[in-house]
Amino acid sequence: MGDALYLEDSYLRECDSTVVAANGKEVILDRTVFYPKGGGQPSDTGKLLASSGSEFRVVNVLKKDGRVIHELDKDAAFAPGARVKCVIDWERRYRLMRMHTAAHVLGATMYRELGVLITGNQLEEDRARFDFSLESFDRPKFEDVVRKANESLAGGAELRTYSLPREEAMKIPGVVKLANVLPPSITTLRIVEIPGIDIQADGGTHVKSLREVGRIEIQKLENKGRDNRRIYFSLS
Repeated sequence: MGDALYLEDSYLRECDSTVVAANGKEVILDRTVFYPKGGGQPSDTGKLLASSGSEFRVVNVLKKDGRVIHELDKDAAFAPGARVKCVIDWERRYRLMRMHTAAHVLGATMYRELGVLITGNQLEEDRARFDFSLESFDRPKFEDVVRKANESLAGGAELRTYSLPREEAMKIPGVVKLANVLPPSITTLRIVEIPGIDIQADGGTHVKSLREVGRIEIQKLENKGRDNRRIYFSLS
């Protein structure tokens, strides 16, 4: 329930919304710019501004049973139909957008150069983590992967976002980079394409151009057990 405006325009910083339901610190709106936690990307934070002038911090956003739930820092006695303004913490969102797009480029380069799938990931404002399955951890080889990813970023390609029926999308090689399979209930996939570099199903927020991302820098490489490797990286 509710229009997910962040899927249509990742650069939209605020919107006017109507309260659908409220229970204590949890609020459901008819439309929102707040991204709910998912896919390794943290939720947005920000504030809700009531027509009365009251301000509430949005400290977490999650999706449950198809509804986006905004968790506030204090109880809000909103009645259904009340009007509010949503305002996200833009600088935080933008850093996550840059990091998410960088993760797509690095993941695609890993897939192309090493044939590995990401088994786990977590984005943060200042760094990101990839877990992946690989028998041997050759640091020079991995540094070369990062170098090639940075060459792609420097190319400045423009991203494209569109929807495809699941059956059609799954015919695209590598469209699902994560090792886990998408739930069968998802019949239409949102596709994020970086022409010539990557194309995959994705529900997160991204920058418009690779020119906005910066450079990937390896922070740490770890062995996490048999065939389980981890990389931490940041942007400069």
